[in-house]
Amino acid sequence: MELHELAEEAWALARRGPGPRVVIGLAGPPGAGKSTLARALVAEVGRRRGAGAAGYLPLDGFHLSNAQLSRLGLTARKGSAPSFDVWGYVALLGRVAREPGCDIYVPDYDRTLHEPVAARHLLRAGTRLVVTEGNYLACAEPGWTEARSLMAEVWYVDAPDAVRDARLVERQLVGGRTPVGARAWVDTNDLPNGEQVKRSRVNCDKILAPIGLDMFNQEG
Repeated sequence: MELHELAEEAWALARRGPGPRVVIGLAGPPGAGKSTLARALVAEVGRRRGAGAAGYLPLDGFHLSNAQLSRLGLTARKGSAPSFDVWGYVALLGRVAREPGCDIYVPDYDRTLHEPVAARHLLRAGTRLVVTEGNYLACAEPGWTEARSLMAEVWYVDAPDAVRDARLVERQLVGGRTPVGARAWVDTNDLPNGEQVKRSRVNCDKILAPIGLDMFNQEG
């Protein structure tokens, strides 16, 4: 399915949603291209329906800080489900639904600082469609289930394992790891996380094949 078709389908969901704002989630394993697709989808909806018609809300903004990961013994498992403030994410999704007339600031994750940063994105008052993305949005576990209940649909972004692996290693190299360190991080962290996410595929409303996604730089 092409980007313009996805944009029209997302906008149709927004138009028939039960409230003034509708949230669509993009789930999928690390390296599948979720964040790139989410940003492209928001931009395409904006191009077609006007600036501010759609907004972006990444789960990555709810990474726990490095200090908290160290406290919890999760430094080596950064990016795993327990390394996110899932209840903070649920709370913000609730605000998105309850406060359609307010500007809402949205955190993000900075891959240079390797830390979450506050208020990088802004959902404008009147924004009709919100696109959120993250690995665990379709997982049937406490916190993630509550987050899922606040989304109209969740779409699974698929990609071949070999393609994801290459992207993930490159991501770690760009982030400053050595080739050996990048390979070890992907094998011991990203790939196990991906296997957990794959099991949630059956809970998604639509499966997006990777066809057409390589026109963008891949992240997510």
